Amino acid sequence: MSIPQPKMLGKNGFKYKPKFGVIVICKDEQHQAKIFSALKASGHKCRVVTV
Repeated sequence: MSIPQPKMLGKNGFKYKPKFGVIVICKDEQHQAKIFSALKASGHKCRVVTV
């Protein structure tokens, strides 16, 4: 029986946990709001980002 080893921290001490996402390119702010609302209503966890 082997003892599980703790996960290694990065050089800066940060514990990395991968996340996956999708970026939807919107034509304008109204389109962004519509897509966000539709995804949210479907039960997805969403964030609004403007660059």
